[in-house]
Amino acid sequence: MTTVLERPAPVSLGTAFWYWLKLGCISFGGPAGQIALMHTELVERRRWISEQRFLHALNYCMLLPGPEATQLAVYIGWLLHKTRGGILAGLLFVLPSLFILMLLSWIYLAYGKLPLVAGVLYGIKPAVVAIVLAAAWRIARRSLKNAALGAIAVAAFLAIAVFHLPFPAIVLGAAAIGLAGGRYWPGHFQIGGGHPDARASYGPAIIDDDSPTPAHARFSWGRLLAIAALGGGLGLAAWGLLAALFGAAGPLAQMAWFFSKAALLTFGGAYAVLPYVYQGGVETFHWLSGAQMMDGLALGETTPGPLIMIVAFVGFVGAWTHALFGDQLALAGVAGACVATFFTFLPSFLFILAGGPLVESTRDNIRLTAPLTAISAAVVGVIVSLALFFGQHVFYLQAPRPHWDVAAIAIGAAACVALLRFQAGTIKLLFACAAAGLVLSYLP
Repeated sequence: MTTVLERPAPVSLGTAFWYWLKLGCISFGGPAGQIALMHTELVERRRWISEQRFLHALNYCMLLPGPEATQLAVYIGWLLHKTRGGILAGLLFVLPSLFILMLLSWIYLAYGKLPLVAGVLYGIKPAVVAIVLAAAWRIARRSLKNAALGAIAVAAFLAIAVFHLPFPAIVLGAAAIGLAGGRYWPGHFQIGGGHPDARASYGPAIIDDDSPTPAHARFSWGRLLAIAALGGGLGLAAWGLLAALFGAAGPLAQMAWFFSKAALLTFGGAYAVLPYVYQGGVETFHWLSGAQMMDGLALGETTPGPLIMIVAFVGFVGAWTHALFGDQLALAGVAGACVATFFTFLPSFLFILAGGPLVESTRDNIRLTAPLTAISAAVVGVIVSLALFFGQHVFYLQAPRPHWDVAAIAIGAAACVALLRFQAGTIKLLFACAAAGLVLSYLP
């Protein structure tokens, strides 16, 4: 006898608050793990949204620049509780990782030279190189469906690693190739799947397959323009305030403008935009050093929330090293982290709250999706170059004389095997490598 499940009762905003807060505190494992967590809880257990509607939202978010897991949380919160629900979901998904990363950044800058902290970072950094390589492998398996896309990946690698072209130029070049490809060779630029089985059913949901689109989610040009203007005005006002208080050429105003641009280039996830953040933070503005950037990525891998939260570390270190508030270094760091986070995530909220219905209605149009397919292929080459860059800094040391660090190479190789062969969890891997680094740092 088959048990017929009843449709769950509508969920209150208070209940949603506690769920989104919990998710923000436990969302380790990168976007794949975060999306899996939401699927298990919201589709299978709580049945707040059906499988089909969940995948519909996910496909939309994957077409946009920005962290797709964060945008998916905003989207579902928006469907359930209108604009306030979307803002609440997004904020609670991000804020726990922001607070944790600010604390870790302070510990790193204030006590990073202590043997205990240095030993932990010594073990984590080789693991981060392995994690970046594993990310490139996963994205390559999903994105490089044919020789044409493989060629785009190789060209992107050469463009950034050999010719040192800026990341935005690579993105624009890949988009142009995809635009032409979608017109003349559409079969080579189809977006792949890779999502859970859309036929699965876990019983009736609050937002079900046959549920009509809520009134607040129906597209209208007036609503889109109003929210876009409001969000754009908020960003401009915040930048103007920073420029008025600290100068338009000051670090905080520079961070606001730079991370706004970075937010629009995060096609393919955080790993894709890290070279751009490195170019800006290290080479252009000198907010931090290359070694500090590597340490920041290591810290970012150990915290919940989206990996793009490494921008909070960049902002914290940049404001701290520039001593914006005199000897109040921690306060300056907090200001830098908050500015970087605000301007990085503001576009993601606007994409969902303003343009969701419009983008959804066009997601199956090959002319529009082909450029994104080409960008995803280019991202693979960019991420491989990032892994090689980090590997040079971690495995080949300059002091006291140039030499290969055999112990770090061994940790990195073991981490690669654990990730690619045994599918080890990121957090368990990082703890194991941190322990190994700690032990090695105390050996004679």
